[in-house]
Amino acid sequence: MDAENLHYFEKAPIAKAVAHFSLPMMLGMSMSVIYSILNAYFLGTLHNTAMLTALALTLPLFALIMALGNLIGMGSGTFISRLLGEKRYDDVKHVSSFAFYGSLFLGLIAMAAGLLLIDPIVHGLGATPDSFGFTKDYVIVMLIGSPIVVLFFALENVVRAEGAAIASMIGMILSVVVNIALDALVIFVLHWGVIGVASATVVSNLVASGYYAFHIGAKSRFLTLSPKWFKATKEIMSNVFKIGVPVFVMSLFLGAMSLILNLFLIGYGDQAAAAYGISSRLLQFPEFILMGLCEGVVPLIAFTFTANRLRMKQTIGFTIKMMIALAFAFGIIVYLISDNLIGLFTNDPQLIEMGSYILNVTFLSLFISGATTLFTGIFQATAQGTAAFVMSIIQGVTLIPTLYIANQLHGFHGVVWSLVIADAVAFVVGGLMLIALRHKLQPDLEALTQ
Repeated sequence: MDAENLHYFEKAPIAKAVAHFSLPMMLGMSMSVIYSILNAYFLGTLHNTAMLTALALTLPLFALIMALGNLIGMGSGTFISRLLGEKRYDDVKHVSSFAFYGSLFLGLIAMAAGLLLIDPIVHGLGATPDSFGFTKDYVIVMLIGSPIVVLFFALENVVRAEGAAIASMIGMILSVVVNIALDALVIFVLHWGVIGVASATVVSNLVASGYYAFHIGAKSRFLTLSPKWFKATKEIMSNVFKIGVPVFVMSLFLGAMSLILNLFLIGYGDQAAAAYGISSRLLQFPEFILMGLCEGVVPLIAFTFTANRLRMKQTIGFTIKMMIALAFAFGIIVYLISDNLIGLFTNDPQLIEMGSYILNVTFLSLFISGATTLFTGIFQATAQGTAAFVMSIIQGVTLIPTLYIANQLHGFHGVVWSLVIADAVAFVVGGLMLIALRHKLQPDLEALTQ
């Protein structure tokens, strides 16, 4: 960590510090959504609804692979930021080396297990006879590339934890640019279809992982990938998994929720699943902007939790204000042009109508889901493992029974509105736990101001 990054951790004005950590994350994550949208756009130019359905059905698999990366990455990252606040620099090296080799190991396990169970996985994702072949092609490629994808998510978190927000952003944007270029190549020139789109994702993650490895080896003062620093001590394992496991469970629940939602929607036809796939990708853009804001400040919150809790409180307050302003602005835009946005991906009138409806309904919970992300980030940064675990399961625990009941009572409309209800419950639970945490820290804050 250089002097400039230390300045933003310790002394820069709150607005400037939040901008330093969050803007690169917001830009990087928005770019990742753009290439997710472009994946659907490029496949949409082939006018094959089964391909779009396959792309939507495989979202839970990607969520699972991403979860493995975040299991190591988020757990290691928040621990690294706290260690930097305590100036335990040798321990930072041990944790970063653990993150590198641990993520590769988990990725290899996922690849081996997944390839052995390929057909049950594809059936479990809800593939119909029309979309089965396309779904299986995508799943095979993603499983083969899972060690690379897991490593990408882990290294991005580790680099950002040191305060190198610009380097984190560069890696994310590099992944996006490579992916977009390869998408155009495999769709329009090589005509590889779904296999090409999946391959482009894996290769782009490989390029970005290479960049992160170069940054750590050549430019980082405290991070390392050297095996001689690898340790799996009780302290490292407990601190990494105390935060990493709730993140992993949350990602699993998100994947399971997406899978269950797809299974309900597929009952209303392939068009319903395709409409959700398109609208969810469009919703991801503002969601990931807010997520970038909230996740970007996690290293700052974690550092100030061990170094300056008054500064931590000011950081959280400013972030909430920014989140409200962004959610309001995005909401106005979407409600004005939702039909036009869906129309970019298809010329099917029924698909446009269903997609626009889903987009308008799910946008109601944009601020709520953003706040939930911030609550979770605060719990992760302050090592509140129990609260982080509760946040990891509450949305899924709420959504699954809500889906069954709402589907019975209101059919397709009930399925769509279930997402908003689950987000609202998670928001309320997270808010109550944050109030409890605030009271827990209040004596320290009062002592600092005296």
